[in-house]
Amino acid sequence: MELFVDRVKVYVKGGDGGNGVVSFRREKYVPHGGPDGGNGGAGGDVILVADKHRSTLVDFSYRPHLRAPAGKHGEGKNKHGRNAPPLILEVPAGTEIKDEAGNLLADLTRHGQRAVVARGGRGGRGNTAFATARRRAPSFAEKGEAGEERTLILELKLLADVGMVGFPNAGKSTLLSRISAARPKIGDYPFTTLIPQLGVVTLDRERSFVVADLPGIVEGAHCGVGLGYQFLRHIERTRVLIYVLDLAGTEGRDPFQDYLALREELRRYLPSLLERPAVIAANKMDLPAAASNLEVFAGKIQGEGELYPISAVTGEGVKPLLEAVYRLWQEQLRSLPVEEEEEGKAETIYLPPLPRREMAVRLEKGVYLVSGDEVERLVRRADLSSAAGRKYFQKMLEELGVERALLEAGIKEGDTVRIGDHEFIFYLAEVT
Repeated sequence: MELFVDRVKVYVKGGDGGNGVVSFRREKYVPHGGPDGGNGGAGGDVILVADKHRSTLVDFSYRPHLRAPAGKHGEGKNKHGRNAPPLILEVPAGTEIKDEAGNLLADLTRHGQRAVVARGGRGGRGNTAFATARRRAPSFAEKGEAGEERTLILELKLLADVGMVGFPNAGKSTLLSRISAARPKIGDYPFTTLIPQLGVVTLDRERSFVVADLPGIVEGAHCGVGLGYQFLRHIERTRVLIYVLDLAGTEGRDPFQDYLALREELRRYLPSLLERPAVIAANKMDLPAAASNLEVFAGKIQGEGELYPISAVTGEGVKPLLEAVYRLWQEQLRSLPVEEEEEGKAETIYLPPLPRREMAVRLEKGVYLVSGDEVERLVRRADLSSAAGRKYFQKMLEELGVERALLEAGIKEGDTVRIGDHEFIFYLAEVT
């Protein structure tokens, strides 16, 4: 049996770009060979793809760190490094992608939808790219850019047309096994259903729908009591609800009070759930006390919902119930915009870019710390192994305004500057 996991936390990182290379032509009969260092290849993206055949996020619970491959380094003779392939991972259709704060970034509700959750870094430029009329033989190249990295929450909300709600032992699992090929575990004890169960209900050759049996709700489920809160979110996508009630009161419960309590738990979790079309399955009509309880119950609800007396055990009254559910579901589909009914196309969603950090300078324990996305990216890509590379790096720092910001912060010659993982001694550039 496949383990059901519907919420995981994952770290994703796009592949790093490959490094550019320093190279010069060395060919016979070519006296003045110029630079011919190729660029590095781009790193791979991390891509999540919705798959309607998957039903759990269990694979990600065993693999919480997802890293795409890095791009290949450039080579001489202007050979560019190969771009890395993306890391493609399948998730169940119905998976929401959120940041650590719980903000929704993407919702993969349709089969084939793709979300690029971490982009690969660009490849570094080889020394050929830095050749100019005045700098004909550049002896430096550029390192590859680091891939994007994020921590994400993947949360699955089952894609079912109809949701069954009820208290433990109301007979939901028995009803599901009666109307579909699903075979949930059935027993006379609390919380028989420990995970959501899906079943396909087939009325005839042309009419069918998907129904979800959710773990039994208990009073206080909206705030974490019992198993209900953990799975209430799976009801959010359903278009029709079935309230399954034990009309025989086999555990000494009042069916009408159960009905009110179910609606109250749904209201406290998500008020809009009470606006969904719903039917009431008055279950266990094969037991002696059910008939008298049904008369009292029907008088109390006063036409508040469509009431269908049934017996999930014998099958009595089940067919009219399913016909009513199908009718309500079809009415909901007809009210939807056309584009929501269509099967999802292989569209690609790109997550919003990470918040940009502007450059800032602060003094900490005698060291001037320079932070900011652009300047940190510059130092990561810089080739500091050659004098020419360091000179080019210093020029880029001046263009970004780093030297000016340090002087405004009160830096003096000989003070230490740290950018990312690198430390430098500050000296004013000589005027030439």
